[in-house]
Amino acid sequence: MTGMDASDAVALGLTTVELTFIEKRVEHWIRFGQPVSDKVLDKRHRLLAFTPDSVFGFIRWTANDYGTVVSCFDIVRAVELGAAFQTVPFVRPGGELLLDVSGWPKVRRVLEEIDAIEELGLHPAEICPDHWRVLNGSIAANVVSRPYTRAMHKAWLARRKLTS
Repeated sequence: MTGMDASDAVALGLTTVELTFIEKRVEHWIRFGQPVSDKVLDKRHRLLAFTPDSVFGFIRWTANDYGTVVSCFDIVRAVELGAAFQTVPFVRPGGELLLDVSGWPKVRRVLEEIDAIEELGLHPAEICPDHWRVLNGSIAANVVSRPYTRAMHKAWLARRKLTS
């Protein structure tokens, strides 16, 4: 799948993410998630593709001569072809936004949460999506959120097993 472009991937029901790296100016990268393809477009751009229901963390950072102007973190679940979705910059066609924060203090808080989840030996893409939604609300309200625990993960796995 390394040779496909964004429109080919979307036609196959995949969600694509365009990554950009222009040193000290623009950086878009995936913090977590398992792409099924990775195509180098040129020396500054890559195109990743994700299957439906996969979850990924997408960071966007932009600076100018005076410092950082954009710092965003989105946690997105790729959707099935034809399903409703929210638009996300550089994500085609879009996805289900589980978390959407802007500003370095909020982005840092999400990164710290991801680090804590990984310290539990869990992959952030495989935890309960509700945790990301609750964290998003907690950050928006500027309140402390409950950390994700192994017990919460065990309950999520049991709930998922019952509904599948």
